[in-house]
Amino acid sequence: MKKVQVDILGLSTSPQNNGAYALILHEIGGKRKLPIIIGSFEAQAIALKLENIKAPRPFTHDLVRSITDTFGITVTEVIIDELKNETFYAKVVCEMSGVVQEIDARPSDAIAIAVRCD
Repeated sequence: MKKVQVDILGLSTSPQNNGAYALILHEIGGKRKLPIIIGSFEAQAIALKLENIKAPRPFTHDLVRSITDTFGITVTEVIIDELKNETFYAKVVCEMSGVVQEIDARPSDAIAIAVRCD
């Protein structure tokens, strides 16, 4: 499978209007876009980091960043690699002491972690 590098284009309310948000990813060097519907908690976590706003207390994704820093773990990439029954699947790729592990995650959580570990 060929990897396609993407970046965050933006967040918007979902057309479904049930408290969900659309996270819009765009292909770097290309024209394709990928909307992923995510929950409000994950949208807020991503938006705060993108806007450089510090929450009064750490979010779960901030805690993950503290753990990776404390134990010398590097988040190298996020791979969104599957769409099954209208649900995207992702992996957070981490490296520690030369050992690489792929950890199953929801794309929204994986991206919220990645923007903190960038």
